[in-house]
Amino acid sequence: MHIKRLTSGWLGSLICLLAGAVIPLSFAPFNFWPAGILAPPILALLLIDQPRGRSWLRSLLFGFGLFGAGASWVYISIHDFGRTPIWLALIMTGLFVGFLALVFSLPFYLFRRWFTPDKTTILIGFPAVWVLGEWLRSWLLTGFPWLYSGYAHIDTWLAGWAPIFGVYGLSLFVVTTGCGIVWLGLQLRGKANQSNHTNIAPPTRLQFAIPAALLVVIWGGGALLEKIEWTHFNDDDKVEIAIIQPNIPLEVKWNPFYRTHILDTLLALSEPHWDADLILWPEAAIPLMYSEADEFLAEVETLAAHHNTALISGIIFDDREQLKYFNSILGLGAASQIYFKQRLVPFGEYVPLEKYLRGLIEFFDLPNSIIHPGPRNQHNLQTADYAVAPYICYEVVYPDLVAANLDSAELMLTISNDAWFGDSIGPLQHFQMAQMRALENGRYMIRGTNTGLSGIISNKGKIETSGSQFVQEAVIGTAYRTHGSTPFSKIRSYPTVIFCFAILLALILRRSWQ
Repeated sequence: MHIKRLTSGWLGSLICLLAGAVIPLSFAPFNFWPAGILAPPILALLLIDQPRGRSWLRSLLFGFGLFGAGASWVYISIHDFGRTPIWLALIMTGLFVGFLALVFSLPFYLFRRWFTPDKTTILIGFPAVWVLGEWLRSWLLTGFPWLYSGYAHIDTWLAGWAPIFGVYGLSLFVVTTGCGIVWLGLQLRGKANQSNHTNIAPPTRLQFAIPAALLVVIWGGGALLEKIEWTHFNDDDKVEIAIIQPNIPLEVKWNPFYRTHILDTLLALSEPHWDADLILWPEAAIPLMYSEADEFLAEVETLAAHHNTALISGIIFDDREQLKYFNSILGLGAASQIYFKQRLVPFGEYVPLEKYLRGLIEFFDLPNSIIHPGPRNQHNLQTADYAVAPYICYEVVYPDLVAANLDSAELMLTISNDAWFGDSIGPLQHFQMAQMRALENGRYMIRGTNTGLSGIISNKGKIETSGSQFVQEAVIGTAYRTHGSTPFSKIRSYPTVIFCFAILLALILRRSWQ
């Protein structure tokens, strides 16, 4: 089919919607990473020489396909656990996906407005806009940093770049790869200078060689960088881990009738593993406020101290003086300190526009939607020999937050309660993001959840051991305290973001000089 026909009318818009919906196939649990390479340049081609209004509509449809296929699992928490009627849950899910699609579309509307879509702009400008769009989604209105293209490449050669440039750098290379492949294909077939709907000039040999060389550098460089050991450990750095996965249904989690049963379950699952160096309980594992849990915490503190075990658990901390509640991680026994979650989940932990929304429907009154954010620059959890960098649930999907809070910690851990998303693909995507954080920072990541997946991830982002979803179990394994640091843990995402802005500035100046 001729490219001009594909870019005309409703057919091109439909292809944008479908191309966006294909991208989630590149992430867990499908892991068909070529889909994430080939879909973005389809959007680039279908924006060429289109009116601004149509360009915006197509990027909006692409975003709706991306988040509709990849993030609509929020329906489960809205309907199943928020007890929202089906019709209203569908509307709210649609509004959520539509808002994300709108945020996704804005950079591409500006891209079409400010840039002439010649071969250079498509090859380097479009990937830069894509990455800046991902970066925008990391902070706008607290952010939703989900479905970044780079996450699909934990196990490809591109993973070698992650300890240097992080997930944004991988996204830049992914989209550049796609644009380079498509552009080379068009040149080889002679389509670039045959199509009368574009102003792309016939390529010279040098122009043909540049994208080919770029692909070799991106993928070959990644393969070589994988061999570098940015961080190191030895046998003395071994830490025996027991991750307790209690699999407590959300329906009974905060019901006082089940409180004793839940506490007994945590202790019974932990009992065979007091010889472990570290026992991890999941997010808000203790179904009591901190001020109400004195007796239980004293019992656990005594058990853990007697066995010289670091027990780390999630608990809701209530500040009675300030009437504030914090989602926190507490160290007991051989561990100490308490950490308060900084990045909160909208509607799940707090309600935006609370005075207008709370009480309208049950979803806006979820039991945890009273949480306050913790302060910045908190201390890591401590044991006698090492520090552990803690992250609660949603925080682990923020690459710069994780790197900024790492400090001198030799281990990382994250706790969560992904039961809110049932048996959808959401928890599997979440686990994959934790893998990327381990790879970026060269640290072992211990992940404990209520219903799964719980597991241990190596400093190379590989899964060392993992449990099963919706199973009550203890996941046993070994982690290592790692020393040294990766470039990313020091410089974070700033160089990649600045580089993308510099590319766009250069293209704007180039256009003004023509």
